[in-house]
Amino acid sequence: MTSTPHKLWRFNGGLKLPDHKAESTQETVFKAPLAEYLTLPLRQHIGEMAQPVVKAGDKVYKGQIIARCDTYVGAHIHAPTSGRVRGIEEHPVPHPSGLTAPCVVIEVDGDEDWGEHRMPPIEDLQNLDPARLRHRVREGGLVGMGGAAFPSAVKLNPRPQQTIDTLVVNGAECEPYITCDDMLMRTRADAVIQGLLLVKRTLQPRQCLIGIEDNKPEALRAMTEALGGEENDNIRIVAVPSIYPAGGERQLIRVLTGREVPSEGLPADVGVVCHNVGTLANIYRAVIRGEPLISRIVTVTGSGVQRPRNLRVPFGTPISHLVAHAGGYSDDVERLIMGGPMMGFALASDQVPIIKGTNCILAAKGEEVDPPGPVMPCIRCGECVRVCPANLLPQQLYWFTRARDFDKAQDYSLFDCIECGCCAHVCPSNIPLVQFYRFAKNEIWSQEREKQEADAARVRHEMRQERLAREKREKAERMNRKKQALNDKPAENKASDTGSDPKKAAIQAALERAQAKKAAQGADTTPPDQGKPPSDTRTQEKTR
Repeated sequence: MTSTPHKLWRFNGGLKLPDHKAESTQETVFKAPLAEYLTLPLRQHIGEMAQPVVKAGDKVYKGQIIARCDTYVGAHIHAPTSGRVRGIEEHPVPHPSGLTAPCVVIEVDGDEDWGEHRMPPIEDLQNLDPARLRHRVREGGLVGMGGAAFPSAVKLNPRPQQTIDTLVVNGAECEPYITCDDMLMRTRADAVIQGLLLVKRTLQPRQCLIGIEDNKPEALRAMTEALGGEENDNIRIVAVPSIYPAGGERQLIRVLTGREVPSEGLPADVGVVCHNVGTLANIYRAVIRGEPLISRIVTVTGSGVQRPRNLRVPFGTPISHLVAHAGGYSDDVERLIMGGPMMGFALASDQVPIIKGTNCILAAKGEEVDPPGPVMPCIRCGECVRVCPANLLPQQLYWFTRARDFDKAQDYSLFDCIECGCCAHVCPSNIPLVQFYRFAKNEIWSQEREKQEADAARVRHEMRQERLAREKREKAERMNRKKQALNDKPAENKASDTGSDPKKAAIQAALERAQAKKAAQGADTTPPDQGKPPSDTRTQEKTR
């Protein structure tokens, strides 16, 4: 390991905030007992929603795939334990809207039976094919554990034109109260390092930089000991200043490399891939132990719980179950937040489940999340511009989103906003700026989906009209060819055609019979004496 100092850069803006991390790091990570039911939403990642492959009444085993998402940007969902599927139901999910979504509900049997669903470990790691690693990561349902829940296999497969020379490992965990990554590095640093080595063999970067905030000395020490050895001389562990939001992907890349990820671009565009420490640990578990992503470490903290701590929790566990194993609620809890106080969102109920992107449950009192005062007019002080880590103009974005001028908001790089909350935190007018930006993004996404659906409907209609017109043309052409073929045949061929066609022959025979019958009837109506010589009247008289 290289011990020479590493040059650091500075990103724009940011805030120095009280970290409140000591409260939840007094105890080691505790494995939470299983709840009676696990509720697993079908959408737990960026990308398309997974589709269930089980039904009510099915027996499921730990690690079994219960919902598949086979699109490129997607992740499967696995059963966190064994049990029986109670049903696929609408259930409240962790989302700012508080709405329901389709979920697979599993009644837990307590056996923790894997059946045959544990993936076989990969043994020959020195010759591990990158495609095989990506397949294992995809089959394991792995996503980024930093909160965005982006499917991890995609980051392991850069485009041919993207040359990756730097692998950044995000251990900054900059938001106040959240300590799940800190505790992971303290207790399972070996898993993080082994996962890093696996990704390093796949991407073949020139250097690997592990960024850890300088307010985590225990994590820095544990990671340094786990790395060890001079054979890892292109891997550096770098202590970065604890300035919020240093743990943002773009901000950490800027601090460690000096590179700026372009607007609406990706880190791979500047030769960097960034993975969270929790993601690397899960890659190790998937490859070495054959375990898909079925649980994670969650920080349960805030003055609203009796015993702040970190718990390893199976996905689908209701939040109320976690709070109970953190000593229960204390008095005067005002708000329950998923995430931290800056980027998290309030929950309407503690019955929503833990999902892949849940890193923290914050039970907060008034002093932790001060209720905003009355919203007042913007005074154009410029404080929001000063602290914005994405170099945006939050004041202008606010005016455009408030006026629903979404095109202008996009012109001002709305989607480069990481929703860190720095602008709203310093706003003297108490304007909830981030809420406006989230609203604008959702409206733009909704309009884009509607446009895509309308375009798809229009294309389907045009294709149907084209098909009908083509069938009509083809029918007319067949009729014309048939008519032309009849007109081009000689007379004798036409007569023979009539005889060769059974239907036509039957019609012709019927006509001939009708003509013969008519002729016979004409003969029967001739007078009897017609054609005889007149009789001799004298002879007749003699006879008389």
